[in-house]
Formats: sequence, structure tokens, C-alpha cells
Amino acid sequence: MIEGVTVPADYFYEPLGSTPTGALFRSTAATAGPWGPTAQHGGPPAALLARAIECLDEGAPRQVGRFTMDLLGPVPVGEVSVSATLLRPGRTVSLRQAEIADASGRVVARAQAWTFPEVEGAGHSGVPPAQRPAHGVHEDPPASWSRGYLDAIEWRWIEGTINGPGRAKVWMRPLVPLVPDEVMSPLQRLLTCVDSASGVSAVLDLAQWQFMNTELTVHVLRPLVGEWVCLDAETVIGPGSVGLATSAAYDESGLVGRSAQALLVSPKPS
Repeated sequence: MIEGVTVPADYFYEPLGSTPTGALFRSTAATAGPWGPTAQHGGPPAALLARAIECLDEGAPRQVGRFTMDLLGPVPVGEVSVSATLLRPGRTVSLRQAEIADASGRVVARAQAWTFPEVEGAGHSGVPPAQRPAHGVHEDPPASWSRGYLDAIEWRWIEGTINGPGRAKVWMRPLVPLVPDEVMSPLQRLLTCVDSASGVSAVLDLAQWQFMNTELTVHVLRPLVGEWVCLDAETVIGPGSVGLATSAAYDESGLVGRSAQALLVSPKPS
């Protein structure tokens, strides 16, 4: 734990039981994003969708090679329901889908994932970052950002800074589980962190601008090993309202995957 930082909850989601099509959860304050306490950061919902996708049984072990989440509206900090289905079964690859709906039944997030067989293969996933988590430093987030998710993650900055613009490299690890008494899968741990690439590498004045991602796409080379995720992140802004945040995600052994986010860039309301 970090001195002076209070973790806002013991887990991200509290299970409330099942429904005819899925499961009910109550999100805790640990899911709240930087723009306010009533809307979730994209990381925990991505992980919750991945959990539902991973629970689908096709009779043989599979690993997710590509995960795409569309955010169809703010994901509320409160009660949500999750459902999952197999869209395209296959002997080798398959396409799965999961959705999160708010208390009214409106779908607010939808994910699709291509899954691949779990087999031993040749290849190498890239050079690991030069510096380990222990070499990074903690930084307090900007005062204008809402806490919640920010305090449910341990941050160790290697290059760049959360309080300044530009490309950055940071080690991250969730301090609480996704749900009580359950160890996060490697994919869930990765997705809890990788949605932060746009904030890690912000290029605009955080007090005057907001940049909310409408989607998250992650190509996953292999399962994450260990607790820590390193994001080597960069954001570029177009001449209008569109931005693009990308990252290479590492563990301490090497490259795990790459992410991209389309951003809606707009001035903060006065």
C-alpha cells in the first residue's frame, strides 16, 4: 500500500446473484473514474466483461487474442447486470460477446473477443521494460480528477508524469480483486489497467480538457504473468474532437499486448 492513499473498497464489484440471462453486481467506489464519482473508469467494466467471456465453456481451453469494448454510455457506479453469449463457435477460433446493462436494462458497454486454442508454440513476445516496478515512483493524481479507481491501483512511474503532458511509462497493479474471494485472471488484470493509457499519456491541460474513450481494443499475445502491468503509452490529438491513445503492455518478462483507444476530446464544462 502507498502511504497517504486509502483504498476506497475491498473489491471492484459485489455479486448480487443471477438473472435469467446473466448475473447482477453492485460496483463499489473503487470503480469510479477520474471525471466524477458516479461513472466508472473503463478498466473495471472491461475486466468484468472479460470475466463473463472467460466463463463461457466451449469444451477446450481458449485464450483471448483480441478484445474490443464499446462504451455505449456512462457505466454507472451502482447496480449493473452482465450477460455473455457465444456468437460464432469454431473448432479453432471463436467469437464471444458480453454486455453490461444499467439498472434500467439499457446496455452501456459491449465487448467482443476472438479466442484461440491454448497450445505451446514458438515465438518471443519482445524485450521487457528496462526498469522494474521497484524502480518507479508514486505520484499523486491531478487535484481536478476524482479519486476511486485511481486509489484502487498502485502506480509506479518510470518515465513521464501524470501531472505533465506527453508519452509516459508506468507500472500498475490492482490493489483489490475484481470480485470478493476470487483471484483475477491474467486477462482481467491486464484489462483493469490497460484502459488507463489515455490518462497516462495525456497531452492536454487536465484542468481545461477532458478526453473520454469511446472504445478499447486490445490485441493480446499471451497471458500476463504476475501482478504488474507496464504501459508504455502515447496520445495524439487530431485537429477536431478525435484523439488516439495507444500503448504497449508488458509484464516483467516482455510484451503482452498492444492497445488502442479512440478519444472524444472536449473542453471541460465551466
